[in-house]
Amino acid sequence: MQATLRSSISFAGVGLHTGHPVRMTVRPAAAHFGIWFQRTDIRDRDNLIPARFDLVPDSRLCTKLRNEAGAEVSTVEHLMAALAGCGIHNALVEMDGPEVPILDGSAAQFVRGFLSRGIQHQGAPIHAIEVLKTVTVTEGDAAATISPDARLTMSFTIDFADAAIGRQTRVANLANGRFVRELCDSRTFCRQADVDAMQANGLALGGIPGENAVVFDGDEVTSPGGLRHADEAVRHKMLDALGDLALAGAPLLGRYEGVRAGHMLTNRLLRVLFSTPGATRLVECSPAQAARLPGVGVNPTDLAYVA
Repeated sequence: MQATLRSSISFAGVGLHTGHPVRMTVRPAAAHFGIWFQRTDIRDRDNLIPARFDLVPDSRLCTKLRNEAGAEVSTVEHLMAALAGCGIHNALVEMDGPEVPILDGSAAQFVRGFLSRGIQHQGAPIHAIEVLKTVTVTEGDAAATISPDARLTMSFTIDFADAAIGRQTRVANLANGRFVRELCDSRTFCRQADVDAMQANGLALGGIPGENAVVFDGDEVTSPGGLRHADEAVRHKMLDALGDLALAGAPLLGRYEGVRAGHMLTNRLLRVLFSTPGATRLVECSPAQAARLPGVGVNPTDLAYVA
């Protein structure tokens, strides 16, 4: 069955890039509602924004959504990953600012909040998007591929010159609580040179090393407290990818492979996938299929694995 939250929950913090304070409330929603954002601070035009891949403009440092009236929300990927990873299909996300709060730079606080409120199953079947053809997009030495699979599986490879990151590869079957146990607490990361460049251009104004981001500089992790996982960087890239894939509008049944992929490449992959004739079909999940989806069967005991 589809699922929503048992009751509303609020989060407050600052946006990673804008540095602006924001209060965000995630509310339960009816079956078939999907995930929508509402900018409560916008009153002069349509302030409702559906969480859909085709509403993502060019925004390489984060995932942004923009409706036809020009209302925007940005840095939605961690929240979308938490919703997908907890098996929440329907929710209204109210925000009084332009950017989802970064909190600790991961999805862990969202996951804790959702599981503390509880998940409410609804009287409607889950529909999933079954991938029927392999689709690949590339940009330079980066690539993203999605291919048929009976569940959502993911492999990701990153390769950085900084010795503290280097080359990392991880593979995961995202069924059940795997996202909660292994990925949700991995924080956003960047290189010190990138931080300097972004802040010089008025970005990453809310970034605080060690508090909401991991910063690497050559062979050093400069953030206080170090890493939560030896391969935290690639785990976070997988977290981002799940959040970006959640903009498909329904759970995906397929294998995603990312090599140095970022937000825009994953978004391009979805655009090509859905514009390729015969590449997908919408299916009503059988109990066996539903049991293989991210979030199905997640419970608060899974939080014991979260930093």
